Amino acid sequence: MKTQKRHFIMPLMALIGIFFNPLSSHAQFQKINNLRPYDKTGINIFEDPKDTVTTFDGLKIKFGAGFTQQFQSLKHENPDALRNNIGAVGTPGNKLRSITPGFMTAQANLYIDVQLADGIRLNITNYLSGRHHNEVWVKGGYIQFDKLPFQGQLWEDLMKIATIKIGHYEVDYGDAHYRRSDGGNTIFNPFMDNNIMDAFATEIGGQVMLRKNGLFGMIGLTNGMIKGNIDSLTAAANPDGDYTKSPSILLKGGFDRQLTSDIRLRVSASYYGNQGGGANTLFGGDRTGSNYQYVMEPNTISESTAMAFSGRFNPGFSKKINTFMLNGFLKVKGVELFGTYEQASGRTARETDTRDAKQFAIDGVYRFGFNENLFIGAKYNTVSARLANNQTGTGAGPIVYTDNVKIDRIAAAAGWFLTKNVMLKGEYVVQKYKDFPTADLRAGGKFNGYVLEAVVGF
Repeated sequence: MKTQKRHFIMPLMALIGIFFNPLSSHAQFQKINNLRPYDKTGINIFEDPKDTVTTFDGLKIKFGAGFTQQFQSLKHENPDALRNNIGAVGTPGNKLRSITPGFMTAQANLYIDVQLADGIRLNITNYLSGRHHNEVWVKGGYIQFDKLPFQGQLWEDLMKIATIKIGHYEVDYGDAHYRRSDGGNTIFNPFMDNNIMDAFATEIGGQVMLRKNGLFGMIGLTNGMIKGNIDSLTAAANPDGDYTKSPSILLKGGFDRQLTSDIRLRVSASYYGNQGGGANTLFGGDRTGSNYQYVMEPNTISESTAMAFSGRFNPGFSKKINTFMLNGFLKVKGVELFGTYEQASGRTARETDTRDAKQFAIDGVYRFGFNENLFIGAKYNTVSARLANNQTGTGAGPIVYTDNVKIDRIAAAAGWFLTKNVMLKGEYVVQKYKDFPTADLRAGGKFNGYVLEAVVGF
């Protein structure tokens, strides 16, 4: 813990020094071009905005942050009868962790954005504190080109519609990741947590996006892993006999336009595929954790970071994955509808056949009041998937699951923006687990209750 505290305090003290140093206070509020704001004004912005009419009068640096403090009052349960089916009453492996109402560990992000040249900017995002890693971790860093320092009309015309991103960044698969909570940055999400099957990963690579007249298309290529890796794949970790490391391919296209002063419509389709990765984490790449703490977790785990993704479902497509996402967004005055349909298939290195997983989510949000500073919303999210085949360890072969499990979530939320940088929100949630194998502690399980959040973003 001493190391973790030191890692947290040093950057925090540096951040405080920047904010209160009169010589640098002006620099911290510099405008960076083509950047999605980290406050309320960034809501319903998807890709970073593109402004081709920009000027450059020297290098500029902007510091931003996101802070979230939560209070949780959730309860969870699974039927005692199901626990009895696998042994004596109170079998440790199927007994849920005891939880009580209380405050969760605060989460914090630090953003550093630099205008390097006209149309060229750099981003570095740091997680100062999170559930999965409560010490400092660097989410990633990338350089983005909305202009190129080349002479010629060809380059000028191309970069009027093109945006190039290169580095270690959040892959642009689907639109749901633009509305998700990300550590201390929860201001864009009207609800507490993300989708049950949370598609999010940071990978090393590059992408090119073209945008014109409301139409957009993107192609990207990454290493398919959450970090750099030049090691060879081993036979022990790859019993399928495939030792190749394949890149991930991303494709995205859609339409986004303000049809009238009161109506905006956006639709998009995305594809992410990796045909033989070393350790793909698209559905498990979050290094901060969920905002439902300890729900549906066993009482046998003592380390809290090992239970960082409570309430979510990872299908475990770590070796091979092909997944599609369709998104629709409609805003009519203060009413918003956002939908997600996702169909994925893949497998682990210990499986020979692929499995399927499907997800559907729909939410409606009504924003009202002065500058839409108040909102209410409701969300329905369901996942249907086949569990990964388990190794028995007895030489009898794997346990093959043939039936799909199902998870349903219903949530109702409300929030208030005191300013564009400060928000309070609360949610009541009910989540149920169906058709899980009897030996799984999630069989017949559910959790419900409320969570409150206080959020700062700038």
